[in-house]
Amino acid sequence: MSAGKTLDKILRGDSDANIRFEELCHLLQAKGFRMRVNGSHHIFTQAGVMERINLQREGSKAKPYQVRQIRKMLANYKLL
Repeated sequence: MSAGKTLDKILRGDSDANIRFEELCHLLQAKGFRMRVNGSHHIFTQAGVMERINLQREGSKAKPYQVRQIRKMLANYKLL
């Protein structure tokens, strides 16, 4: 799925439990975040963004609370 479609799905907010982990990682990288992996933790950083995003898998899906955090962070920094 493209980063644009993933972003649309996240912004709708009606399927936080159905976002694939790999799609979420791809979206953040497309938005300019740098990813590093430390064990099961995928950590995303970007210049100008104070928060560090720490993602972990839940099977093949992203955790719903992490999807909500990313939606809020993208809106706060106007990275939509």
